[in-house]
Amino acid sequence: MPVASSGPPHGVSIGEGGREMSGSAYGPPIDDEVAAAVLAANRRFYAAFEAQDLDAMSALWSHDAEVACTHPGWATLHGWAAVSASWFALFQQPSPLQFILTEERARVGGEVAWVTVDENLIGQQTGQTVAALNLFRREQGEWLLWCHHGSAVAPRRP
Repeated sequence: MPVASSGPPHGVSIGEGGREMSGSAYGPPIDDEVAAAVLAANRRFYAAFEAQDLDAMSALWSHDAEVACTHPGWATLHGWAAVSASWFALFQQPSPLQFILTEERARVGGEVAWVTVDENLIGQQTGQTVAALNLFRREQGEWLLWCHHGSAVAPRRP
């Protein structure tokens, strides 16, 4: 199934109190085309995750010693070798996950961009929300993942 997403339109980042975060207080206005490219890269990440496609996942990441990845409940992994090994291990799971993305917001600062997103996971026996931060770096004109951090969101108490 394709990744579903809801949230602000491409290129719009909403801050505290519902204010658009562009202009002098938060840096230059967001370029819709650039933000759309970052969000497209972010969605390709989740599509590769859902498909358990190691080649697609590999194509989305920078392959250097600076990359980092923190899966929920895992210690932080550093360097492409450790990060790619984690994806290989995760993709060995018998039941793939489906992601419904909400609160997806992109910010761009020069050659670096970040997306905050809530990953609403649907699995064979479980459902969970993970708050994620995905950092991208533009390399040779392409937005590549540089860091992924996911933290499980505690269930709300009634």
